[in-house]
Amino acid sequence: MQSQETSVHFPGSEEVEDPIVKRANSRWWMVNKMQLPAGIQLSSAAAREWLHGRRSNLRPWATFVTTSNFKGPQSLKRWSVRLAKNVEYFQSNYLFVAIGLIIYCLVTSPLLLLVLASMGGACYIASLRQKERALVIAGQTVPLPHQYVAILLVFTPIFFFAGAGAALFWVIIASFIVVMAHASFYSIEALLGDEEAPFEMQMDEV
Repeated sequence: MQSQETSVHFPGSEEVEDPIVKRANSRWWMVNKMQLPAGIQLSSAAAREWLHGRRSNLRPWATFVTTSNFKGPQSLKRWSVRLAKNVEYFQSNYLFVAIGLIIYCLVTSPLLLLVLASMGGACYIASLRQKERALVIAGQTVPLPHQYVAILLVFTPIFFFAGAGAALFWVIIASFIVVMAHASFYSIEALLGDEEAPFEMQMDEV
């Protein structure tokens, strides 16, 4: 019984004769080239799913700002339970409050907004250039995600020069104060129908 030889393609060798090996080599090349963008697409899908989950858990803003529900805690124990329950119940609202503070910070900081717009424009130009012709440096093709990373690294010191560090610090402090104030004084026990002894039975049970 005669055995058939199968030629395998190596760089610089003759053309592949076996179509199965040719397809395997072609698929390996495509996977190697598309590995990083596929990871980025997966991350984007996960981010969209996470954002959709936050939006679906968003409580009505009318309930969030009901002034009649703001009361001081009667004890340190009740304050700690109220704080935890409010953060759990209104976590999506608190997230959007933080996003609103970030937008406010950008709108009130024209230089920071200009730098952010410039970085976005640089990324857009890089994507258009990549569609027309791939960027080649020293004989190596630079993938688009790597170009985005390079743009981010170039703009990072510019961001700090434009006051991004102070703006980030302000957003963190402002978000912390707003969340702590709301979670401390909003009577979540009144909203959930246990105003007299909020969650105390749950804490005392063993």
